[in-house]
Amino acid sequence: MVDEQSLNFLLSYCISALRQCSSWTHVEILQALAALVYNNGPKCQKFLPDLLGTAGLLLQFSDPAQPDVELRRAAVRSMANLCLSVPGQPYLDESYRSVCFQTFLSVLQSSKTTDVDDITFCMLLQSALKGVQSLLNGGKMKLMQIDQIGALLAVLKKCMFHGLPGLSIEVPTALYPAPLPQYDKRSPVKQEQSEPATSKQTGSRRKKCKGKQKKGEFGEEGREDSGDAGEESVLGADMVKLQLGDVQSSPCPQARPRVSDVCAGKDPPSCQPCKRLSSSESEYSDTEGGIQSKVRSYQANVRQGALACFLSTIKSIEKRVLYGYWSAFVPDAPGIGSPQSVSLMTIALKDPSPKTRACALQVLSAFLEGSKQFLSVAEDANDHKRAFTPFSVTIASSIRELHRCLLLALVAESSSQTLTQIIKCLANLVSNAPYSRLKPGLLTRVWNQIKPYISHKDVNVRVSSLTLLGAIVSVQAPLPEVQLLLQQPGCSSGLSSSGSATPGREQWRKAVPWVGQSPQGSPAGCAPPEPCWLLCLCVSLVILPREDSCSDSDAAFPSLGSVYEPCPLRLEALQVLALLVKGYFPMTQSYFLGLGEVACRCMEEMDPSIQLHGAKLLEELGTGVLQQHKPESSTAPEQRVPVSVVVTFWTMMLNGPLPGTLQDSPHATLQTSACDALSSILPEAFSLLQGDQQILCVTLLLGLNHSENPLVKAAAARALGVYILFPCLRQDVMFVADTANAILTSLHDKSPNVRAKAAWSLGNLTDTLIINMETMGQSFQEELSDLLLLKLLRSATEASKDRDKVKSNAVRALGNVLHFLQPCHVANPRFREAIEESLQALIATVGSEATMKVRWNACYALGNVFKNPALPLGEAPWATEAFSALSSVVKSCKNFKVRIKSAMALSIPSRRECYGSTEQFCHIWSALVVALQRSEDTEDFLEFKYSSSLRSQLCQALLHLLQLARSSDLPLLGSSLREHGQAIRPYVLQYLSSPGQEGEAGAPTDLRDRERALQGAIEHLSAMETELQGKARLRVSLFLEDVLTHHTSATELAEA
Repeated sequence: MVDEQSLNFLLSYCISALRQCSSWTHVEILQALAALVYNNGPKCQKFLPDLLGTAGLLLQFSDPAQPDVELRRAAVRSMANLCLSVPGQPYLDESYRSVCFQTFLSVLQSSKTTDVDDITFCMLLQSALKGVQSLLNGGKMKLMQIDQIGALLAVLKKCMFHGLPGLSIEVPTALYPAPLPQYDKRSPVKQEQSEPATSKQTGSRRKKCKGKQKKGEFGEEGREDSGDAGEESVLGADMVKLQLGDVQSSPCPQARPRVSDVCAGKDPPSCQPCKRLSSSESEYSDTEGGIQSKVRSYQANVRQGALACFLSTIKSIEKRVLYGYWSAFVPDAPGIGSPQSVSLMTIALKDPSPKTRACALQVLSAFLEGSKQFLSVAEDANDHKRAFTPFSVTIASSIRELHRCLLLALVAESSSQTLTQIIKCLANLVSNAPYSRLKPGLLTRVWNQIKPYISHKDVNVRVSSLTLLGAIVSVQAPLPEVQLLLQQPGCSSGLSSSGSATPGREQWRKAVPWVGQSPQGSPAGCAPPEPCWLLCLCVSLVILPREDSCSDSDAAFPSLGSVYEPCPLRLEALQVLALLVKGYFPMTQSYFLGLGEVACRCMEEMDPSIQLHGAKLLEELGTGVLQQHKPESSTAPEQRVPVSVVVTFWTMMLNGPLPGTLQDSPHATLQTSACDALSSILPEAFSLLQGDQQILCVTLLLGLNHSENPLVKAAAARALGVYILFPCLRQDVMFVADTANAILTSLHDKSPNVRAKAAWSLGNLTDTLIINMETMGQSFQEELSDLLLLKLLRSATEASKDRDKVKSNAVRALGNVLHFLQPCHVANPRFREAIEESLQALIATVGSEATMKVRWNACYALGNVFKNPALPLGEAPWATEAFSALSSVVKSCKNFKVRIKSAMALSIPSRRECYGSTEQFCHIWSALVVALQRSEDTEDFLEFKYSSSLRSQLCQALLHLLQLARSSDLPLLGSSLREHGQAIRPYVLQYLSSPGQEGEAGAPTDLRDRERALQGAIEHLSAMETELQGKARLRVSLFLEDVLTHHTSATELAEA
């Protein structure tokens, strides 16, 4: 480190020396300058004009016209060191960043001349690549201009293949977004004379990669050891011939397997892995071999630097822009008679350096990450026979080629670190590909080929293999193809218990006696004849002691004195189990109690991470049962897990480690997961638990609601919101009161997440008040404290002014409480002000600019308010404001679901007096008519699917108003029908003849109910004939009779 005073003196000296000394000294001066500015960029601000200004020294020496390449390299290196960022210090100004970027870009675009040696040129490229990477990382540079992005991606693609044996390409100066691969001109490469064809082949394809590599780090300040690329392997002329069948019977792919199952037909040359010759066994002389090895090492460093820079570039470009260049870097199936374009997979398959291969796979993983939306357009489920290839088919073809190439790389790879990257890349691909739109078979090939790696000697490979299996069982679950894979018997897995780290079936049965047996009380016919291979594998990895010696990589993961498998492997197995239960619960429910035992054993261990994932498994098991027993579940009752088994399950949990974890664990995340697990209990099972166990659950949750940790407190508040809906608890006034007080406490917490969960629970609590009012009557209302009710009203009103996540449930609670109020509460002076404030809060929310979910709930809440006969709906000033707000929303809100709820609210009052004056009644009528005419007008195509439900609700509201109309309303109604009758007539006819979807809106779905409503309106209007003289009455009644007649005729004609 140099102090600032010395740094200023030395920099001034270097700048003066560069201007005054002879040219032969400039290289060494620049090297000293590079060392000075390294990590001192922010302290060099006042020298930047001399170095990077218009006539700056570094710009002069790095100019492409500079004949001395060593001088140019030293200048570029100094510039790259200046671009390094220092945390907490200001970065280069935008003008200097732009100058540096253009300089680095021009260096990377330059070609090697004959008078420049390979090593010097490689070092020049490395310095420029490091400079670009520093600008992207430290300067947070965002690439926005297409020309800038295209030029950078072009030079990165060029450098990615720099010196790659057997391949030489010419990339255009800029790449452009295109759906098809852009032309890469390939130059013929002559076989190097220094590599005789008689070189001996090594027994192993690649030597083991030295050292461990951190994720995301491809190269450091120094250059790579020559042994990485040079001593490891040299590209030969022969291609490897691999057979996948050998892999299926071998735990570790060390015996040069074949890939005939991976590659349909002959592989294109660019995607075939090649044999590599060990330079230690070649017939080079010492001098020749040393020079060649050094050149290859430097070339590999350039490729790694380009890939590292590409990784930073990916983070600096918006995904939607990046995917425009998909075809330039991701392989696609070659056309007939044309070679396959070079891509990242070319490096992953052909590069002699395992470190470079791993770098390419990391970049490809970053490319695939977050690509789900882009890849969702892919489709090849149906064979297309068209004159052109749709983009969806092109993307599908690319996905298939990615699978093929990655599986080819998998069976051909011997470096454990690179193997890990291949499997992680496959997991990323699986997580984002739309398999439901693709022809089946892709996942089957991945599934069958990854099985042997579960027993690999390297623990990182085993962990990543489980990650891949977890991705398969979680992607778009449940997929029919994956269901078939899970049903395969374990014996066909290709795994051998002898000499492997994975137990065989007999060991599984010994450790897990419930495997393959239907638990007592389980549904008949649920247990498969053979246990699920993946489930047995994961359970054995979690609970069986290890029997073999650990690999070198296991030493980094000590786990309970090496009694069990390494901790990362057990954690990954638990995550796969949880994903398996979540996505394919019907296939795992036969082992329901056994999996509960696994969760218990995990939660009894000392390792908090194992405990945490045991709790998550427990939560998924509880959630699976809950989903099965929902009223709308498609699972037949006899195929569900019996309630008696669920009671046994939760009895085991509550007598096990779960209560202790909730009470005494010092780990907040673990307590949170345990709390979520406790909230997943089936209500029917909870009611059958022993009384002391029910009290234990409630006591634990009420206690955790006072936790100082916001995560735990939020989980407890949510769990109370679940329990308040349990039939056996919601009728207990004391429990309701205790829960209400606990929720109100959390509703005033400083954490937004706690307040959001508490607001959701408050909504559930007030739903319970309405249910109890309807089922228990006045007895429950009298038992509930007036003071508590007033606190609920005031707290909900205050919460309705909070952020939207709190507000959406606060307004729901307000509607319920206002619906629950009795005449004694409305007349009570203490309630009067609170009622007024809450109503104003609801009305303001309906017309606000809040999110649509908030406004939707506010309209629903006002509808609940209108159901309370104790409120003076027709007389109070707030009623006029409420009707006006709903009338405005029903006409103009962009969201159709909000319009539906507002129309539903307007149709709730059951008496004409509730609608107020004739002018207000007719104003509501006119708003509904206008809304009906605008029911197909929308700027968002996604809203169009709700237009039918909206029209049904509007028609139902109009008929409701006609059934309640007074004689004084008819003149204005008649006038409205004269003007708009012909426009709304088709909608009313459609309403009478086309039932809406169940649950879409409040309108009745039975067509006979709709006809009866229309007939009732006609009869009501006819009863007023003697009260009104004139044409208005006749116009209204005649209009309705004409609609009914037309509808009846159309129905009879259709039936005939």
